[in-house]
Amino acid sequence: MDIISFNVNGLRAILKKGFTQWVESSGPDVLCLQEIKANKEQIEPVEFLNLEEYNFYWNSAERKGYSGVLVLTKEKPKEVNFGIGIERFDKEGRLIRLKYTNFTLFNVYFPNGKISEERLQFKLDYYDAFLTLCEELRNQGEELIITGDFNTAHRDIDLANPRENEKYSGFLPVERQWIDKLLEKGYIDTFRHFYPKKSEMYTWWTYRFNARKKNIGWRIDYFFVTEGLIDRVKKSSIFTDVYGSDHAPIFLRVK
Repeated sequence: MDIISFNVNGLRAILKKGFTQWVESSGPDVLCLQEIKANKEQIEPVEFLNLEEYNFYWNSAERKGYSGVLVLTKEKPKEVNFGIGIERFDKEGRLIRLKYTNFTLFNVYFPNGKISEERLQFKLDYYDAFLTLCEELRNQGEELIITGDFNTAHRDIDLANPRENEKYSGFLPVERQWIDKLLEKGYIDTFRHFYPKKSEMYTWWTYRFNARKKNIGWRIDYFFVTEGLIDRVKKSSIFTDVYGSDHAPIFLRVK
């Protein structure tokens, strides 16, 4: 199964940039989108007519033009759930959970903590609530694939200018420690599994300062899997040559 995850930074905007044609040519079995900033009533059906082989699952934010996640999947899941189950998180449309035969897939758009101390705490609370849910599912015997925009670079190797950003949300010690906790509990960063020391591979660049052309970026989009799945993961990569957003798509192939 080929899975692509992509923070599109506005679905309506990227649909005007050849997005549907790109999906057709890349042909993933599952496509996880974050920050869609739209609901299905705002998208003209004709824009997705050529993608009829997919089942669509939307989780849009209550606030219009904000947040939101969407999954397109060729195989219909056995079960689909939306949100964590906590109202203050779920009204922002940040999570879709899909249960397949051999694993459960999470598509998540984690909060950004840069706006204020309050939003940073919201982000940290969301991280903890999410991990609690994951651990509950693991205790029930489920294997998990977690993908999306985590809004945190984990280590120095994961961003171009670590020292200049260590006091800013997205690279704060407390945020990075949560990813440490994830790894300690047996979740595996699939990109680092294949490329433990590969540098200058990023998934997000600010629109300012010509950052993408200069490759001054951050790796903040991930595929994590539980230990029971890692032997079935055959590839994990970043499509740095795909444009249309301030993020690049990431790719996972699992047998």
